[in-house]
Amino acid sequence: MARVVVDVMLKPEILDPQGQAVQRALPRLGFDGITDVRQGKRFELEVEGPVDGDALARVRELAETFLANTVIEDFTVRVVEADGAERAVSGTQAPTEGATA
Repeated sequence: MARVVVDVMLKPEILDPQGQAVQRALPRLGFDGITDVRQGKRFELEVEGPVDGDALARVRELAETFLANTVIEDFTVRVVEADGAERAVSGTQAPTEGATA
């Protein structure tokens, strides 16, 4: 079995009230220097057999139709290898400089 992780985040232009609430609370709790917080969801899926192109296509379809609301959320799909190494394979947001999607 292999593990595939789907991370879902609100798109940058969408207001994130939970993230804002956390960000406002941090200085009161002694955590200074944090300028922004975005809250998201993480799904860990155990996949039978090898994580090949077909399996990743199924996971991507699952993410697009069930796990994420792609009107307001972006998602990334990544494979976690048995040794803990990760590889990003797809997402709904174009990669930014220094990031993979």
